Amino acid sequence: MMMPLVQAAAQLPGPEEIMKKSRELGLTGALSANIDLTITEKNGSKRSRTISMSTKSYPDGVEKRFLRFLDPPDVRGTAMLIVDNMNSADEMWIYLPALKKTRRIVSSEKGRSFMNSEFSNADIASPPVTDFVNEHTSGSGKNNQFIIESIPADEEKADEYAYTKKISYIGMDNYQISKMEFYNFDNELFKTINIKSVQALSDGKYLVSNMVATNHLTNRESEIRMSNISEGTKVDDSVFTLQNLER
Repeated sequence: MMMPLVQAAAQLPGPEEIMKKSRELGLTGALSANIDLTITEKNGSKRSRTISMSTKSYPDGVEKRFLRFLDPPDVRGTAMLIVDNMNSADEMWIYLPALKKTRRIVSSEKGRSFMNSEFSNADIASPPVTDFVNEHTSGSGKNNQFIIESIPADEEKADEYAYTKKISYIGMDNYQISKMEFYNFDNELFKTINIKSVQALSDGKYLVSNMVATNHLTNRESEIRMSNISEGTKVDDSVFTLQNLER
């Protein structure tokens, strides 16, 4: 009775291949957009942040992303530079105008909150697939979705990302992620990110235009909505420099 199940699993694409293809489809090329980040506290109170974003992909699988905070006034001028590498660690820098200082976000800060939201710094990047050991779960291949379990490759990586397991739900027909579940060091489901909508791009890739992160332990929620998406704009390489952070 087990043979059909074994054969079905063997016919699925490898989990590494699925995660790589999903990542590649999210590398968006030259693009600009505005981001509205809304943080909802347990008591229902809300705070919003407005961010401008520029991205550019390169033939070697690198994607660069530049973020500048426009509102509210207490974060205005804060800027981030993110370099997503295909097979090596992501690189991140942040400029804090109050200190007039640029500093690198080190690996141990990947799992920390992105601007006090439920998203982590790693959530707004595209971590290398090689940072994880990926496997199909028992439900993978059913209901038109792959369900991939990603476990950090070692304890150091687990400490970096601040979780011990991630479950990704990925469409079998389009390789788009619809949901991610994150488990903490007590093996509790502590956070879920739901992809609410995506925008198809002209080159067959896609941009996540609306996603919500829910922290199940604190009952806080954060939502990212993108607007004014402009595809194929010319973005000069000079945008993605440390010098530009301080402008």
